[in-house]
Amino acid sequence: MYEISVAGRFTARHQLRLPDGTLEPLHEHVWHVKAAVAGPQLDEAGLLLDFQSFKPKLDALLAGLFDRNLNRLEAFAGQNPSAENVAAYIAAQLDHDLPDTVHLCRVEVEETPGCVACYRPEPPSSPAF
Repeated sequence: MYEISVAGRFTARHQLRLPDGTLEPLHEHVWHVKAAVAGPQLDEAGLLLDFQSFKPKLDALLAGLFDRNLNRLEAFAGQNPSAENVAAYIAAQLDHDLPDTVHLCRVEVEETPGCVACYRPEPPSSPAF
């Protein structure tokens, strides 16, 4: 199995709802994101997926999150914009338009240095994987 990853970052604010129902203070992070795809075979050029086609997708997605209050985005309506939920959101958005020969295998979101949440989508049920 082959795997490649691309990385990017964005700055955004959020505040989590705590178990007692209160909100923590609004604060900002520089969120570092790494997204990886995997697949069993390389194409005729010897690539799993061209970085130049995958990285712009991540960059465009992160640009839409840049300098935003994540609590106000429809994507997080009814849920905390935690690092875990941000990773799952990014994964869901990136999973579109991938070639049939690869699948998104993980998205890592580092909210603060050393604090990383990882979301791993279910692999496709295709016999190729």
